[in-house]
Parts: sequence; structure tokens; C-alpha cells
Amino acid sequence: MQHRPAKRGSLGFLVGLCAVAISAGLGIQAASAQDATATAVTSAKPQSTSTKGMYYVDFRARTAASYGHAFVWYGRSGQRQIEVAGLHPATESVIPYIVGHVLPVLAETGKSYGDLDEEYLTASYRVYMDEAQAKEVFAYIKHLQATSPVWNAATWNCVAFIQTIASHMGLRVPGNHLLYPEDWVNRLRELNGGRRYMASQPVAQAPTPRAPAVATSKPSTPLRQTVEAAPRT
Repeated sequence: MQHRPAKRGSLGFLVGLCAVAISAGLGIQAASAQDATATAVTSAKPQSTSTKGMYYVDFRARTAASYGHAFVWYGRSGQRQIEVAGLHPATESVIPYIVGHVLPVLAETGKSYGDLDEEYLTASYRVYMDEAQAKEVFAYIKHLQATSPVWNAATWNCVAFIQTIASHMGLRVPGNHLLYPEDWVNRLRELNGGRRYMASQPVAQAPTPRAPAVATSKPSTPLRQTVEAAPRT
């Protein structure tokens, strides 16, 4: 399901349905994180010589018709081609989204509607790395995409997905994947002091949630989606 962006503060009928599903099935906080996924474009901005030729992972949050959505852009600074990874229900229908607050539902890990629009962006934290680091991190992201066949609002949602990436990169993570996507990304930046470069040694921290082991007939091949964009540094 690709969650259509909405102006901030506009939750609509869908939020009401989700609130009922949460309180009846799980009692999850209204602050639970919601998803959709990602491939994207960034607006053209001057490029800093200090990051020229560097690789990056950009942790992003945007508005949606529910709680919002968290995803990552990644690629090489100075190039128009970028890739996106995120987790969301694999359908346009609202039914799996509601069911996903109780049971795992089939997921996709690529672009969703609205991921390309800066208009809907609510938070962003970009971390740069060298080529060797990028090779390993990007391979891990693709592996995570290939091994995330399901989505669940309580256990394995969009925030949990990108939190696992951040933890793998050695970043300090909020440790609460039920935060709103915007709050989680901003908290990630605060915990890491706004640092712009990936450390050579990982930081010790608590383990992050992992995808639930649920049998599914959906192929577990990684989704590689690219788009031409003017990169942001």
C-alpha cells in the first residue's frame, strides 16, 4: 500500500480506522510509526567540496494520510542517480494496512507515492561515508530489503526498518520504533550530535527489532529502484 501524502495535521478517516484497530487489537500508542517506502529525488542545492565524491545514507520522514512514513535515500554525492529503501504494505488497498496493525501483511521495500516530493518532507538526517563503507552498507540495505517480506505496525514497521540500517552503520538509535517518523529522525540526529560522517568503528548499543519470520510466497528478491535527481548535500 502506498500511503498518499497529506498536509501536516490532516489525518482523515484512515486515522480513525487505524486508531480503532490499534486500541482493539494491540493497545499500541497513537504515536506508533507508520509506513510506506521509497525511491526519490532531491532538490538541487550547492554541493560542498567537503562531501564531493562521498557516499551517503539519508534518513528521511514525510507526511502521509496516517502517522507519516520513514525511509532512506542512498547513493553518491555529486551524482543524479540515487536509490531508496523503505518498508510498507504491498498494496494500494487500505485493508492490509488495517490488518497489519494486528497481523503481519505482505510488504514492499521500494518507492511509494510521495517519496519524491520535498513538499512532504518533515525531517532528514544525512550521513556520509567513504567508498569502502558505502559498499558494505549498501549491500546490507539490499539484503534487508530482500529479507523483509512482511510489514506489521507494532513489530516491523517503516521506522524499525530504517532503525536497523542506522544501527548497522554504528549510529546511536532512539531504540523506539513506535515513534512518529519525524520524531525518530530528529531524535537520531540529536543522539549522534548531528555528526555528518560515519565512524570507522560501530557504537555499542541495544539490538534493534528484526523482521518477523513469517512464511510467504512472495519472492524475496531485493527491489532496486533508482531515479534521476539533483543530489542534496
